[in-house]
Amino acid sequence: MSVEYTVVGKKNPGDPDAPRKFYTNARSTGKVGIRDLSNQISNISTVSTIDTVAVLEALVQVIPQNISEGKVVGLGDFGNFRLTLQSEGSEKSEEVTSSNIKGNKLRFRPGKEIQKALNNIDYKKAN
Repeated sequence: MSVEYTVVGKKNPGDPDAPRKFYTNARSTGKVGIRDLSNQISNISTVSTIDTVAVLEALVQVIPQNISEGKVVGLGDFGNFRLTLQSEGSEKSEEVTSSNIKGNKLRFRPGKEIQKALNNIDYKKAN
């Protein structure tokens, strides 16, 4: 299977007079929810769909809890979730306080199996 991409033109925000450049953009072919994933997992394992939904729903609760405690959440070959911060800079390190923090993001680093799958994706230009 191939991942389809579209082509989008973008202006350079730092130089509005510069000509547009064109970039690829991954095209979504749909969405898979917890119920769909649970059915797929149930079909390839001995775990029922209901039990799988329960585990996935529990992950939704415990991952943010652990992230908010400053932990990296490791899920084996699936990958890791970690928190990163966005902040304003200061001239001196002693001037930096929590008020410098302007936001945060949750980052995901795929494990070996997922990374291997990502490295083997074929791409096809969408019509």
